[in-house]
Parts: sequence; structure tokens; C-alpha cells
Amino acid sequence: MIDRVVESLRSARAYMRLSPAAKRERKIDLRIGLDVSDPGIQPTVSAALAWLCRAQDRSSTRDGGVARHFSLRDGWSSSYPETTGYIVPTMLDCAAAFGDPTLRQRARRMLDWLVKIQLRCGGFQGGQVDATPVAPVTFNTGQILLGLAAGARDFGEPYTTAMRRAADWLVATQESDGCWRRYPSPFVAPGEKAYDSHTSWGLLEAARVDPNRGYAESALKNVRWALTNQRYNGWVAQCDLSDDDPPLTHTLGYFLRGVLEAYRFSGEADLLTRAKSTADGLRGVLRPDGSLPGRLRSDWSPAVTSVCLTGSVQVAHCWLLLYQFLGDTRYDEAGIAANRFVRRCVRVHGDADTRGAVKGSFPISGDYNPYEYLNWAAKFFIDSQLLERELSAPTAQAVRA
Repeated sequence: MIDRVVESLRSARAYMRLSPAAKRERKIDLRIGLDVSDPGIQPTVSAALAWLCRAQDRSSTRDGGVARHFSLRDGWSSSYPETTGYIVPTMLDCAAAFGDPTLRQRARRMLDWLVKIQLRCGGFQGGQVDATPVAPVTFNTGQILLGLAAGARDFGEPYTTAMRRAADWLVATQESDGCWRRYPSPFVAPGEKAYDSHTSWGLLEAARVDPNRGYAESALKNVRWALTNQRYNGWVAQCDLSDDDPPLTHTLGYFLRGVLEAYRFSGEADLLTRAKSTADGLRGVLRPDGSLPGRLRSDWSPAVTSVCLTGSVQVAHCWLLLYQFLGDTRYDEAGIAANRFVRRCVRVHGDADTRGAVKGSFPISGDYNPYEYLNWAAKFFIDSQLLERELSAPTAQAVRA
């Protein structure tokens, strides 16, 4: 009883410290809930893309990178190298899809900044650009490698050299069993991370650009190691940012995407089977309204009531990929439902700092990055919506029929 009173007092004190905007948004989410109508793919993607551009322009460090977040507590943050790295391919894809050369220019500004801050060893730091300590981190390097590989493919130098330096560092620092242990992030709990399979995807993209440097072999070795953490029901151990919480759908989405990309690259049937196992576990907890609990225990039961919106669109993208690979409409239906739920959380009108932005959690006071709108949430949102649109296009419908 005393614990409950203390917790209640802490919650009340935290609430009183919130800005008026944060209190207002919390009230809307908790009392009113989601918009009834779905704004649709095109309006929300256009708004999210415009918000990412604003996040690049409004970064407190004004360096060409993308601000980590906009907070209802303290405004725009500094640039975040890790996520700026994998925002680059989204910018380039959208530039091609929408015929907008300014997005290519933005991608180059991001790339130029990333090349500038690359460490002497070839790796990249963890955390925001102004965080300390500045030390190479495996996971962050792998995410930035996705952008460098896209830059090398589209523009050539100096991004090809930067890509090779980052990829060579990852290969050189990998353990013999495929795990990366030596350069963890100082900003998450220590220990092995199954979601490093998403790091492997960066190596696979580098292998597509430069296929004879051992990048693919290193990537597949790590994915096979990551799968040793998968349980019989598809749930994944050692797959969270902390050391004692059930994993986020965000980090489960990282794990699953890495396995699917390894399958796409190698064609190994077992990788697809193992990816389906995790995807099916996640599909089993999809709620009728398209929401996913933000954290999941080892029996797939919800560990929190809030939704990690980033994880929802990452998982939706993976379901849509499985539909693309297999033609099983259950994955298509799940991906569409999850995407629709997150679209209903995105405003296409209103204040420019939050218009088109994707919250860390729904409600905004939830478990994952409360009161913040995250740049990677917007990136994964755009990617998943565009894949849904691609799969629903008339030509895609005709091919499937």
C-alpha cells in the first residue's frame, strides 16, 4: 500500500512538471483516443517526409544530420548519427518515388556529415552527436552502413571509401561465432544483442555494392548466431535495450528484419522458416484495432498496455515482406492493420513541429520514449506505408492474381 502511494505521488509530481503541450497531448490520447478516420497513405507519408526534412533543418546542432527527436518537454534535440544513417536510403527512395531532387540533396548533406564524423578506426559513435563518451559502437556503425551503402550506390565517392572502412571494421571486430561483443553501446545495458541481425543487413547492403570483401559471409554468420536466441515459439531472448525487460516490438522488429534481409540475400529456406516463427508470434498478439503491445514476454503475453509505434511499423513492414515472399494473405492483412493503426496516430494538420511526426508511444505517456516524436519512427513509418502502397498497386495486384 505504501509503495502504491509513493508511486502515485511520483506520477503526480511528474505530471505537474510537464509542459502545457505535453499535458494536452496526454489528455487527448488517454481520454479521446485515436482519430476515427484513417488519413490514408499519401497524406501521412507526405507529412512524415516533410517532418523529417524539418528535423534535419531544426536539429539543435545544425550540422546536416537529423535531430533525434522533438520533445514536448524541451523541443528539438541534437543530431543522431545512427538513425540519420538509415534515413538516407529512405530519402533516396522517396526522391525517386516522388521525383523530388531536393530529397537527394538532403541525403547528400546527411552523408557528408556522416563521413565527417566517422572515427579513425572506421566505426561510428553511439548516441547523439554531442554525447559522451565518443567511442565506436557495433550497432550504430551497422545502421550508418545502410546509408553509406546507399550513398556509394547512388553517388560513388567519397561514400564508397567510407562504406568500406565501416564494413571492414565490423568484419574485423566480429567474434568467431558470429556475435559482436567488443564494442557495445554505452547507452544500453551491456550484453549480447540478438537485434544485431539488423547490423548484418548493413553488411549485406555493402556486399551488394562491393561483393568480394567478405561482408556477406560475416553478415550471415551473425544472423545464424542471432537465431540461437530464438525460442521454440519464435520469441527472442537478449533482444532488448535493457537487461531485464521483455523485448520491445522495436528491437524484435530489428531482429526480424535482419533475418528477412538475410533470406532475401541468400535464399536460404531455413532463414525464412525462422523468420516466420517470430512473425507468427507477433501476429498472434495483434489486436483487432491493429495495435501491438509495446513489450512482449516469452509466452508472447503483453508486458505493457502502451504501443511502441516504431515497433508496430517495423513489424508491419516485415509482415508485408513475408506476404511479398510467400503470397500468404494473413501477413498482408496483419501489415495493413498495423499500418492503419499508426496512420491514425499521425496528424496531417496542426503545428509544424508535430505535424507528420510519429510518437514514441501511444498514448504519448507510454513506455517507449514518452512525450517524444522520434526520427526513426517517421523513417520506418514511411518505409512501411510505401511498401503497402506498392503491394496494393494495380500492377502488383495483377501479378499476385
